[in-house]
Order: sequence, then structure tokens, then C-alpha cells
Amino acid sequence: MHKNFFHKLKVYYEDTDSGGVVYYANYLKFLERARTEALFSIGFSNKKIKNLFDSLIIVKSCNIEYKQSAFLEDELTIRSFIKSITKTSFFMNQIITKAEKVIVEAKVHLVFINKEGKPVKIPEEIYLKFKPFFCDSIKT
Repeated sequence: MHKNFFHKLKVYYEDTDSGGVVYYANYLKFLERARTEALFSIGFSNKKIKNLFDSLIIVKSCNIEYKQSAFLEDELTIRSFIKSITKTSFFMNQIITKAEKVIVEAKVHLVFINKEGKPVKIPEEIYLKFKPFFCDSIKT
């Protein structure tokens, strides 16, 4: 069984439109925060990866499905896990829930690149730390 990264957040006024509904692009920010916290939880950060390995992690693509809206002051949980991995990239599934109901599902393709923007091998240290979070199938 794989592990999951979990990140909780509360919807603030700045996250919503005039009707109190979370603006669709803000879900991308929520997902980014959850990925950043996932890195922190295994002892890394984007800054540390840049300094130690001369690499960055970038989003190559994101497929997101909005199932239901979130509203002002809702409490959300983002569950993230690694769906698959290659030498230079990995696919992370992220699921946003509100009161245990799935409201957003995202599949994000992340790539390690060097300062010239070319794909580079995922550092072994990071690969080994991510390994417990690998999954063979989506479990919601």
C-alpha cells in the first residue's frame, strides 16, 4: 500500500469571486501549495533542490476535473500521491475533498530540469524519499 501526502487549507475571501465561490484558477494554487508541502515533508524544498542539484521541478501538464465548487470558509483537504515515475519526471495525482467528498481531481506531470530548461535525471535521494508514495492505480 502506498502512502499519501495530505495538506489542509481553508478558503479565504481572496480565493473567491463576488459570489463566494472559489475561482477555478485558484485550485491550481492550492495544488501547488500541497506539492510544496509534500516536498517539505520528505526533507526537501524547491530552493534546496535548486541549490543541491542545480535542478527545478516544473509542471509540464495538468489535467484537472472540477466536480463541485468550494466556497468561502470551506475547509479542504488535498491528497497527493505519485501515480508513476520515469527517469526525469513523475505523474502526481491530487484530489481535493470537502467534507470527504471529492470536488476536484488533477493529474499533474512534473519534470526535473536543469538551468537550461533541459530534462535531467531525478536525483536518487529524492527518488528514494518519494518511493513510499508511488501507487499503481488511483484509489479515491
